[in-house]
Amino acid sequence: MELPDVQSSLPEVRINLTRVGVKNVQKLVEVARPGKRPVIFISNFDVFVDLPGSLKGANLSRNFEVIDEVLQQAIDGEVKVIEELCSVVARKLLDRHEYAERTEVRMHSQFMIRRETPVSETSCHEVVSVHASAVAQRNDGSPIIRKSIGAEVTGMTACPCAQNIMMDHALHVLENLGVAEDTIEAFFNEVPMATHNQRGRGFLCVETDDDQRVSLEKIIKILKDSMSARIYELLKRGDESFVVMEAHKNPRFVEDCVREMARKVIAQFRYLPGDSVITIKQTNEESIHQHDAYAERKATIAELVAEMDEGAL
Repeated sequence: MELPDVQSSLPEVRINLTRVGVKNVQKLVEVARPGKRPVIFISNFDVFVDLPGSLKGANLSRNFEVIDEVLQQAIDGEVKVIEELCSVVARKLLDRHEYAERTEVRMHSQFMIRRETPVSETSCHEVVSVHASAVAQRNDGSPIIRKSIGAEVTGMTACPCAQNIMMDHALHVLENLGVAEDTIEAFFNEVPMATHNQRGRGFLCVETDDDQRVSLEKIIKILKDSMSARIYELLKRGDESFVVMEAHKNPRFVEDCVREMARKVIAQFRYLPGDSVITIKQTNEESIHQHDAYAERKATIAELVAEMDEGAL
């Protein structure tokens, strides 16, 4: 007996729908690496297609089939990097949903990085959040695909404003104690002044054409290197001293973090097409205030390059 295909029937209200699909599809993603253990991502997928007004519903089961097929390809090594995953899914969705003109895939993942602390070299782990997406638009011949890859990383910042206040206070105290000017200067060069700190959350995402390669590893490094200091789950005494000194020698406002990320993005990804879109966000959880500090920049590569070249004049 042939079962009725309700999805293919005419709806009562015949309008197109922008997105129809499934959200929060939880999957374990394994990306094979030659000669190494696979990278494991704990992932949530959102998968959508557009729907014409002539169809009552989309065949949602096809979305799950495509995701599972592509995840198996990743395990087998056919999908070699996590950056390609969403665009492969988006492309296959167009093949399966012959009525769709547009498909969209979003992936939010977490994975563990093994690290060593800076002094004692103690082994520890860090959780990194990964954000990826792809949009495929049907076209004569191959579909047009735009993809994005990004990450969110936690670090530490030290406030420059409070540090200058403390330095001014220390200067007056040392002068009143009769300490020589050159000794005071040498002291300040060796010992950074106290200030209040923030736990910073940096976010960086790069959107570009499907044929461009953007390294997730480089994105993560840019984020970590754009705050005052990196943080670690486990710190011995020597490690703790190093991290605190590092942060206070490199004080940064929330605005500084975003601008530093932008500078590093241009240094690493200047080869990308000019219409590639860069999204940078920084949230600092204040220690002496009840609010968070926030800064953001969204621009194309071409816009950032033009601004930085103008600023360098």
